[in-house]
Amino acid sequence: MKKFNFRKVLDGLTASSPGSGSSSGTNSGGGAGSGSVHTGGTAGILREEIQETLTSEYFQICKTVRHGFPYQPTALAFDPVQKILAIGTRTGAIRILGRPGVDCYCQHESGAAVLQLQFLINEGALVSASSDDTLHLWNLRQKRPAILHSLKFNRERITYCHLPFQSKWLYVGTERGNTHIVNVESFILSGYVIMWNKAIELSTKTHPGPVVHLSDSPRDEGKLLIGYENGTVVFWDLKSKRAELRVYYDEAIHSIDWHHEGKQFMCSHSDGSLTLWNLKSPSRPFQTTIPHGKSQREGRKSESCKPILKVEYKTCRNSEPFIIFSGGLSYDKACRRPSLTIMHGKAITVLEMDHPIVEFLTLCETPYPNEFQEPYAVVVLLEKDLIVVDLTQSNFPIFENPYPMDIHESPVTCTAYFADCPPDLILVLYSIGVKHKKQGYSNKEWPISGGAWNLGTQTYPEIIITGHADGSIKFWDASAITLQMLYKLKTSKVFEKQKVGEGKQTCEIVEEDPYAVQMIYWCPESRIFCVSGVSAYVIVYKFSRHEITAEIVSLEVRLQYDVEDIITPEPETSPPFPDLSSQLPSSRSLSGSTTTVASEGVTKDSIPCLNVKTRPVRMPPGYQAELVIQLVWVDGEPPQQITSLAVSSAYGIVAFGNCNGLAVVDFIQKTVLLSMGTIDLYRSSDLYQRQPRSPRKNKQFIADNFCMRGLSNFYPDLTKRIRTSYQSLTELNDSPVPQELERCKSPTSGLATRTPEAAPGFYRNEIPAVRQRNQVHHLPVKGSRKLSLPTDLKADLDHVNGHCTSPTSQSCSSGKRLSSADVSKVNRWGPGRPPFRKAQSAACMEISLPVTTEESRENSYNRSRSSSISSIDKDSKEAITALYFMESFARKNDSTVSPCLFVGTSLGMVLIISLNLPSADEQRFTEPVMVLPSGTFLSLKGAVLTFSCMDRTGGLMQPPYEVWRDPNNIDENEKSWRRKLVMNCPSPSQEIGDHQYTIICSEKQAKVFSLPSQTCLYVHNITETSFILQADVVVMCNSACLACFCANGHIMIMSLPSLRPMLDVNYLPLTDMRIARTFCFTNEGQALYLVSPTEIQRLTYSQEMCDNLQDMLGDLFTPIETPEAQNRGFLKGLFGGSGQTFDREELFGEASAGKASRSLAQHIPGPGGIEGMKGAAGGVMGELTRARIALDERGQRLGELEEKTAGMMTSAEAFSKHAHELMLKYKDKKWYQF
Repeated sequence: MKKFNFRKVLDGLTASSPGSGSSSGTNSGGGAGSGSVHTGGTAGILREEIQETLTSEYFQICKTVRHGFPYQPTALAFDPVQKILAIGTRTGAIRILGRPGVDCYCQHESGAAVLQLQFLINEGALVSASSDDTLHLWNLRQKRPAILHSLKFNRERITYCHLPFQSKWLYVGTERGNTHIVNVESFILSGYVIMWNKAIELSTKTHPGPVVHLSDSPRDEGKLLIGYENGTVVFWDLKSKRAELRVYYDEAIHSIDWHHEGKQFMCSHSDGSLTLWNLKSPSRPFQTTIPHGKSQREGRKSESCKPILKVEYKTCRNSEPFIIFSGGLSYDKACRRPSLTIMHGKAITVLEMDHPIVEFLTLCETPYPNEFQEPYAVVVLLEKDLIVVDLTQSNFPIFENPYPMDIHESPVTCTAYFADCPPDLILVLYSIGVKHKKQGYSNKEWPISGGAWNLGTQTYPEIIITGHADGSIKFWDASAITLQMLYKLKTSKVFEKQKVGEGKQTCEIVEEDPYAVQMIYWCPESRIFCVSGVSAYVIVYKFSRHEITAEIVSLEVRLQYDVEDIITPEPETSPPFPDLSSQLPSSRSLSGSTTTVASEGVTKDSIPCLNVKTRPVRMPPGYQAELVIQLVWVDGEPPQQITSLAVSSAYGIVAFGNCNGLAVVDFIQKTVLLSMGTIDLYRSSDLYQRQPRSPRKNKQFIADNFCMRGLSNFYPDLTKRIRTSYQSLTELNDSPVPQELERCKSPTSGLATRTPEAAPGFYRNEIPAVRQRNQVHHLPVKGSRKLSLPTDLKADLDHVNGHCTSPTSQSCSSGKRLSSADVSKVNRWGPGRPPFRKAQSAACMEISLPVTTEESRENSYNRSRSSSISSIDKDSKEAITALYFMESFARKNDSTVSPCLFVGTSLGMVLIISLNLPSADEQRFTEPVMVLPSGTFLSLKGAVLTFSCMDRTGGLMQPPYEVWRDPNNIDENEKSWRRKLVMNCPSPSQEIGDHQYTIICSEKQAKVFSLPSQTCLYVHNITETSFILQADVVVMCNSACLACFCANGHIMIMSLPSLRPMLDVNYLPLTDMRIARTFCFTNEGQALYLVSPTEIQRLTYSQEMCDNLQDMLGDLFTPIETPEAQNRGFLKGLFGGSGQTFDREELFGEASAGKASRSLAQHIPGPGGIEGMKGAAGGVMGELTRARIALDERGQRLGELEEKTAGMMTSAEAFSKHAHELMLKYKDKKWYQF
């Protein structure tokens, strides 16, 4: 019977549904609503020309791999034959590591902390004990390990477990002091129990405490050593069911380890002492030492030290034994770091660690406990790191860790993910990064080398970039679901180091981490890299293979805006401006960073948060700082942190914005092209009147709105809840453009002459001291709507669009010159502020807003607002939330494309800024760049998150870029330098109509506009009850789609341009702001986020990758023959030197020991069988591999059987021979001769 596919039915319904003029309802759970098609000829042409190939069958959510250090580790285990390592965590996770590429993540469903891990050595299985008193058996013979059995203890708490080598009986110690025995094959509890009151002497009146150690004797498997917390050690005879000997010590025991001969064992105690006990004289320790205790006079006891938490006693054939322990330092060295002590003969080496030690294991050559151990390495699990120490060299160097365990070296603050990068980038970054790697590692290979892994079918290069709190940026090779460090960049080297007592202006913005990276923008093709930091700075980097020494050019930008207290002339006339050059301070130099330090009690102004180095700086090969842009303090207020960032290598322009406004900088000519408040971008046709802030709120630099979108995720303490979306704004399609406005030239265009026709917010810094003002222009409107403002707002604004009814406005219309005080106020607000006059009365006023005829018809109800203060719910600040450079149509019905900057705001508005670049390549370095808002406005619900463009055939258009060229290559500089640009413009066509389609996604909805007609073709309300955290237009199977991650945990995929829902999955709830800050999508159906402070989780939404994932993952288990035990010789075997074996099945089986009480533990079958079937169905290669493994195992068993049969035949022949000889010897003897 053919499988019924419900998703195909949904695809057919959504594709065949008729279009409507407005979007339909949304899913209440935050899922995708249904898209709507704008009726019209253009939409019809689009539907005919663009054939969407994506369907819901292409998409499926699946976790792929987890990178980084296991968060909050608790347990450690190692398989000495398979050579794989397992780490348990407090959250119930298990990470299993082998050779590079073999990295598996498992999770207990209960989420209980992992107490202990035990490998079934060379059996492909693992036993875990969790804090909910449950034992789990994991099957490791599949790429996705699964639980086969679970055993839940109901009445006792598990404290310690021990599984002897090549045994199927697991010893389990409990908090009550009892020892139970579990069959690991069936996970059934044996009736054999060692009760604590039977183990201790009858005369003992106190409870010995929990079991802290269990181990069988290397000399005799029928003897079990039980250690209790209070210092009692019992040597239990399993056959006779009695204690053979008991050891008592005054100090509590933490760990015990055997000598390989089984005649001695060593204990570590809470007073920092080590005791060595001999089984022949258990009355007192054979030797007692306090390794780190001070030597005392004879007859006096050595001083106590910190507890020795664990000790391991390992012997060597040709040298002294190793005694390795953690802790035990003297109490008078409280500030000393955690340490691991290695005692080898008389030499004592203390290895200090950066983090507390959780657990350590000594790696030995043999898995047999009764042979010389021959240790060669020590695995040390720290709270935030994993190191392996080489014991074969006298200086004990550490191995170079091939795993990405240092992601959290400094807390991750932002991430970026790039799939299908230029293939040469990884090699270039690695070749430069390898030069800066640390030296002094061990020259031996990484000892954890188990498992098997191959590249698989996915071969395209991938790069992950992480930004960190200390200002560092790391580039990682993420190809083929692995992660390897490529290159590290330190942005803090651009700035001067802050001395103690300095940096107060930075401390007022952030309590710590002034260099924390906030945003990353990278163009792989041009290798331009740009980063913004929490201290309101932007650094532009260029890539070079050559080292240089140069000064770092810096620019400072004033970007502070408030509505209140701004003075304006009458908009009808432009007031003559006095010569301000004598009244204003001289401008700062563009190169260097000579900071004006404000003394105590003086208002800080024009001071950056950090000081850029003014001396020449040596820059090694790699990314080298080209330009540093800093926002400065204004009138005692620190600069707001940056919320959006975009760079165009083709244009040579970087743009960034915050909750105050937008700045555009030419990083080729090192000039500021534009710096204006958000309200200025609308010019006089501001669509929404802002509410002025109170003076008290004016000094509060942390706003509780969307302007802190990026930083509130940085520091969750600043915002206790996730922001909610702003209210939707009315869409304006036909915003009129003033004809009298001209494009303004850049600061390099020569002497500036201010005219009334100049656009607001533009200035030339040939005379930087003069910060001039411009008049307010108003636009003719087709229709208008009037809003009555509250009384307290009218007092601050009585001039908008030239319509004023206040009696105090007469002085404004007289056109008188501004006084010196007024001029100082004009200067303090910096360039680009639309001036308003502060009125003295509370007269009534009305504001006219432009609306289209269609909108006025649809919204014919009364829009008058109440005079109460509650009627205005808009915040006075409108943040710049998204920026995008593209070759597009700046104005309606333009015939040709031109360089444009799309600007999205937190109120859902989209503005297009036109960029006029010099036509000739040589003129780009000298001629000015002209920047001017085009007057085009689009609107959406909620804050704008992302932009993208498609051509008329449905192909995704990439922003233009400049092909990379080494700026410091002497050979190339001698030749004529011509910039090679890739523009990606729409194909020219003689047909009349739209040639480009723009996709805009906000935190509430997505829209597709056709350009240049600016017709809204498709609208899709993605969510109403939640909001989108991250949205990106990505390429999937050579087609574009829109991927969204919602705050309620939904991942949604929509086709383009129709915005049909392809996928809506409730992936995970947003429990941590870390996820919201770091979640990012990329091409080829992949995404990632920071799942914990130390781990990156990668996932895929591609059905194809989910199907091939089994082939991409590494194998944890490979068939390896168990090493044979050493032949100890006849004499040692004769005098008891070899281990004695016994039949545990006969002793612990149900026949002799009986059944355990059902109320003691409950057996829970695991889903391992189902998971095994899923793994077996992972592909032909996986099936063949499993068949080969099964065949190898069968051949191995047959070989063992053949060897045993041959041995038995040899023994039978020898026995027959001896019997025949004995018969011949006594054949002819009489009975009395015996």
